[in-house]
Amino acid sequence: MAVAIVLGALVGILFPAVGTGLAPLGTSFIGLIQMLIAPVIFCTIVAGIAGAGELASVGRIGVKAFVYFEVMTTLALATGLLVINVLKPGAGMNADASELKLNDAAQSYVQAGENNSMLDFFLNIIPHSFVGAFSDNNVLQVLLLAVLTAIAIGIAGPKADGIVAAVEKLNAVIFGIIKIIMYLAPLGAFGAMAYTTGKFGVATLLSLGWVVLLFWLTGIAFAVLAFGAVARICGLRILVIYRYFKEEILITLGTSNYEAVMPQLMRKLEAIGCPKSVVGLVVPSGYAFNGDGVCLYLGFASLFIAQAFGIDMTIWQQVGLLAVFMLTSKGSAGVAGAGFVILAATLSTTGSVPVVGIMLLLGVDRFLSTMRGLVSLAGQMMGSIVVSSWEKRLDAPRALRIMRGQESPIETEVPSPKKLSELNAAQA
Repeated sequence: MAVAIVLGALVGILFPAVGTGLAPLGTSFIGLIQMLIAPVIFCTIVAGIAGAGELASVGRIGVKAFVYFEVMTTLALATGLLVINVLKPGAGMNADASELKLNDAAQSYVQAGENNSMLDFFLNIIPHSFVGAFSDNNVLQVLLLAVLTAIAIGIAGPKADGIVAAVEKLNAVIFGIIKIIMYLAPLGAFGAMAYTTGKFGVATLLSLGWVVLLFWLTGIAFAVLAFGAVARICGLRILVIYRYFKEEILITLGTSNYEAVMPQLMRKLEAIGCPKSVVGLVVPSGYAFNGDGVCLYLGFASLFIAQAFGIDMTIWQQVGLLAVFMLTSKGSAGVAGAGFVILAATLSTTGSVPVVGIMLLLGVDRFLSTMRGLVSLAGQMMGSIVVSSWEKRLDAPRALRIMRGQESPIETEVPSPKKLSELNAAQA
């Protein structure tokens, strides 16, 4: 993966036309993974909740996950604002709003945000049909159907035992497909990185290099310090966690898309001891409500644009903007370029900062998007760990040994036919 990312960057820099033409490699790999996300979520939740008979824990897990999401996303928003207030990278730019004009790309982001209100978001959680949730690959709709199915299986009792077993076996087959597709991950990362550097180029990066570098440093500091503190509370070590999830981090770095690693992330979390019922609920909902990287970017970018225009926002104006972002940042799942869409839509509705200011960041948004994805991925890792620990369902010392390779992962696969027949014979 690391070699593929470096080679992709070199191809894009040295041969921009070739790099741009390699975009299908990245998009095809992401598409292959995304087509399996819906069935993975459905099977994991049904098998985890109904199979373990944990219907009573669904609401409790959901509330704990929501509390964690709110605390971390608020902290991310505040961190972005704090960094810009202290270092002031936009000061002295003296940008003139009258000289800027939204191009077609920027206008599309504004319209996308305006068309995704909170009411529409919550109404969209209800699918038009059972199959439609899967065909649309809507994470929250599948989540709703999976929880309802698990509850129905629990109510049905022994009559539905065969369904749970079938779902577990189907889940094993789906993860087998994902394992095959993951062999293409280096190729996908190579194509995506070549496209990014070929399309946007080093010259674009250098024009706002300090802003990009500062956001990356802020993201790394947040991922190490904030999540590090959370990991210590859970009895774990953040660097050990990141090393365990290094493949997922590299795929996100190369493709600038952290949704593509959701299935593998869920499987690895189960392998260190996080219950299926927790992973199945927290990870999918986290992708919709726990965009730590997006929130870090929103606080950072909004105040940078204000500084670039010479707008001196008071502390109360910043607190008000933070409060608005706390609402608008939720429900960004499935929206392409979610961070930029939310930024554009919020600025256009609040009027505190000229929305045309997004043009200052449009050229480097791809580079900023990568760090948004990495920080958000770290948030998804920690979500299930925190809730599992909160539920007293995670053996932290054992999880550390597994992540360090000192102990075998907890079995998450469905037994092979031979092993299954042996188990049945033993039970008989």
